[in-house]
Amino acid sequence: MNTDLQHWRFFRAGGFDQVRLDTAAELLAIGSLDQKLWVALSCPVQGIEFDGRTLTFVDSDGDGQIRAPELIAAVQWAGERLSDPQVLAHKLPGVPLAALRTDDEEGQRITAAARELLASLEQTDGMVSVEAASAAQARYVERAMAAWELQGEDVLPLGDATEAAYATWQAVADKVDDWFVRCRLAAFDGRAGEALNASAEALTALAADTLTADAEGIAALPVARVQAHAALHLGSGLNPAWAERMQALREAVVTPLLGTREALSEADWRALKDRFAPYADWLAAKPDPAAEGDGVRELEKLARYVRDLMPLANNFVAFRDFYTRQGKATFQLGTLYIDGRSCELCVAVSDATRHAALASLARICLVYCDCVRGSEKLSIAVAMTAGDSDQLMVGRNGVFYDRQGRDWNATITRMVEHPISLRQAFWSPYKQLARLVAGQLQKMAANKASASNDRLGALAMGATKKAVAAGDAAAKVPVAPAAPPFDVGKFAGIFAAIGLAVGALGTALVSVLSGLLSLKWWQVPIALLVLLLIVSGPAVVLAWFKLRSRNLGPILDANGWAINARARINIPFGTSLTQLAQLPPNAERSLTDPYAEKKRPWALYAGLLVLVGLGVYFALKQAHLV
Repeated sequence: MNTDLQHWRFFRAGGFDQVRLDTAAELLAIGSLDQKLWVALSCPVQGIEFDGRTLTFVDSDGDGQIRAPELIAAVQWAGERLSDPQVLAHKLPGVPLAALRTDDEEGQRITAAARELLASLEQTDGMVSVEAASAAQARYVERAMAAWELQGEDVLPLGDATEAAYATWQAVADKVDDWFVRCRLAAFDGRAGEALNASAEALTALAADTLTADAEGIAALPVARVQAHAALHLGSGLNPAWAERMQALREAVVTPLLGTREALSEADWRALKDRFAPYADWLAAKPDPAAEGDGVRELEKLARYVRDLMPLANNFVAFRDFYTRQGKATFQLGTLYIDGRSCELCVAVSDATRHAALASLARICLVYCDCVRGSEKLSIAVAMTAGDSDQLMVGRNGVFYDRQGRDWNATITRMVEHPISLRQAFWSPYKQLARLVAGQLQKMAANKASASNDRLGALAMGATKKAVAAGDAAAKVPVAPAAPPFDVGKFAGIFAAIGLAVGALGTALVSVLSGLLSLKWWQVPIALLVLLLIVSGPAVVLAWFKLRSRNLGPILDANGWAINARARINIPFGTSLTQLAQLPPNAERSLTDPYAEKKRPWALYAGLLVLVGLGVYFALKQAHLV
């Protein structure tokens, strides 16, 4: 049932037009919608948050991927099975009995199964829920099993002992049948008697091995010696590999059914087979648990389609749930809490390395986490779209909450670096400068500490050498080289280099300061703003372009989706996907921190620095005038 729609409606989200699917008519017409306008053309059955049984029905070829033709076929089938297709848009928990089509054979089967199910549940509302339809198969098997067990009461020759006796009989049936056939053949031709018994060569081959009663070579021999018109003795003359099983047959089957017997004739054996034949037929008629009643499977599929096809289409043909923020999309597995933020764009990942190779093209900062909950394990990729990445690092832990509300221990295992926000880009040059200066200072301090330790070690070695020489002059003790004498020229060069660096820095500062002081008062803020733009502007502009070009497509494509649109995540929308920690409204906040660092009079220091700078400036200016 593929209908054409004269008036399509679209909404703008993610920088592209997406079709609106709100009515049954719009859903039934997706087959006529140009697939170039679909957001996705394929999605995986695994790794998304959607009813797996429904996806199994839609995935008609069972290849683990749902493609556009399969979704269209599912919608068409549902429309054809309903007398009132409008129920597809009503968000019902199942299919109403009154909405079923009954004017064809398939519809009559589905309707009959629905009536039988509602009658068994004693429901009067006429609604076949998904849960009830899914359980209908189990009820069908239960009823079939009950009827089968009732029939079995009349085919038990030994009552409750029949099952064990039948198993004992089956254990030797083929071997005994073989023996009686051999005996009949020996009666037909006397030459067959010796030929059908164990040959001398076979017995000779057995003689070379260490034998046991259940050896494979012995078990392959006839159950007893083959003779024309012979009866099978149950006590003596039996093959050792079968003697124990024949004794069990005598006690559990022959004696209870035929009375005491020392040997079994072929007629007795046929009598045993006839007594067990009805029981064997009854066992063969046992219902298959996977068997389906007429219309039961179709009823379940239709109930699921009525409930799930509209949400599935709105997460396939369009990404309405994702872009309208009215609910979570099928690819959003849950929320990760880490580093004072909650991240809602979390997708399943099977191979982080393979996923990152393609997902890095999305230009989104991604954090890969391994999640553990007891014996369960899960890997996810999380988009960081607000805040900064200063404290995000491999090995850091967080908590992941899935769509069922279960909490998982999450550990960062990999990161794909990209700009997160304009604020981070603005401050990044200054943070890099601070890290560079701090690193150089730490390096210089470490070098000084190492040199000091080396000098102390040399002095200690010299003292040890003198002590050893005084204690034992005859001993030849290896002596460490003496510390080099103080090199005045070398240190003078170092001090000169430091002086030049300080002088250059001071000259640069004086140049900047003199330039600012040469401006009028209203020009100073403009100059400072220009300076900030020169330092932070390139990083902010580059980040702005990258943030505007963020694309959800590569993240989902790496998971097996076939994204058909440029599903962008602009700055405002990206900010809504990651929530930063904020105090609740009307919260009381105490600013008294007993462990706060002592405040320094930075304002006083800044004022003194400005005064010193002014003094230096005017001094240089007067000197220049003179």
